[in-house]
Amino acid sequence: MATSAIGPGFITQTTVFTQQLLTSFGFVILISILLDIAAQLNIWRIISVSEKRAQDIANTLLPGMGYVLAALVVLGGLAFNIGNVAGAGLGMNVTLGTDTLTGAIISSIIALIIFWFKEAGVAMDWFAKILGFIMIGLTLYVAISSHPPVLEAVKHTIFPTHINTTAILTLVGGTVGGYISFAGAHRLLDAGVTGQAHLKEVTKGSITAILLASTMRILLFLAALGVVMAGGILNKENPAASVFQIAAGNIGYRIFGIVLWSAAITSVVGSAYTSVSFMRSFHPWIEKNHRLVTTVFILISTLLFAFIGRPVKVLIIVGALNGLILPIALAMMLVAVFHKKLVGNYLHPKWLSLIGWVVVLVMTFMGVKAIMTDLF
Repeated sequence: MATSAIGPGFITQTTVFTQQLLTSFGFVILISILLDIAAQLNIWRIISVSEKRAQDIANTLLPGMGYVLAALVVLGGLAFNIGNVAGAGLGMNVTLGTDTLTGAIISSIIALIIFWFKEAGVAMDWFAKILGFIMIGLTLYVAISSHPPVLEAVKHTIFPTHINTTAILTLVGGTVGGYISFAGAHRLLDAGVTGQAHLKEVTKGSITAILLASTMRILLFLAALGVVMAGGILNKENPAASVFQIAAGNIGYRIFGIVLWSAAITSVVGSAYTSVSFMRSFHPWIEKNHRLVTTVFILISTLLFAFIGRPVKVLIIVGALNGLILPIALAMMLVAVFHKKLVGNYLHPKWLSLIGWVVVLVMTFMGVKAIMTDLF
């Protein structure tokens, strides 16, 4: 889940908003982390105790609603995956000098090999873990190299000079919106880590995943903040690359290539896996041939990238739109937890339901506000 969240859009959003909000972006990150944990903790626990995928839970609540949720998640996942494939191509271009499209195709083939490997599940888990820690380690080096004003950032994380609700919406959408919050929960289902007996593991995993993704977000924020506060001018076409290059020279630029490719390729895997998991229970053929469907999903993403590309603004808007899917999906889960047919004798903590509904209301408010004033 953590590496699914950390994609090209995640990196781009963090850099762009740091440039706009400076040290006050720390407050946006703090609020988004709290909303992320509240949302994901509810979703993972409810899916675990029901032992059903999210779309099946939705269909049990209201026949046909699971298809609507699946359509939203798959379309959002496909939109994000175009950026993921593009980011993988760009990462190879920066690191190895290959053509961006060629790099995207090679990266897509690597992602497909992971899925078609006999022990695909184990390979996917280790692949994501190793590249995740590589990303964090390299970004830590660049964050230290940029010499950010840490004390000022901490101060404005608690007492911001200004607040941007669209930035909060986009960050939450880019971390737990759309398919991302279900990536880990559906993976746990497939791994057999379900039921009330595993709730402790599920709870720990959901929080750990958010904290890992947030660690990467904070390091990217500090790296970009140090560069911007020192007067660095970021390239509008690729602001994150500018941060790494200005902070650590040519080595930093190569590091950016590795970080971007790692972020992109793990997100290609996570997006395709989770999006297809939303279709698997709708027809026996899809369940039986889910690897083939996943292959087609990745190939379509690659073909669309070849024709569309990856504008920075599109990645930010897609993150915000994925944030709009979250309150719908989370509300379904919170209603489902009172459905005995789904959860049996499980009693969901009242405080957890309460903070879950707070997230639904806050995200709905910010989503409507963004649609009416900021995005369109």
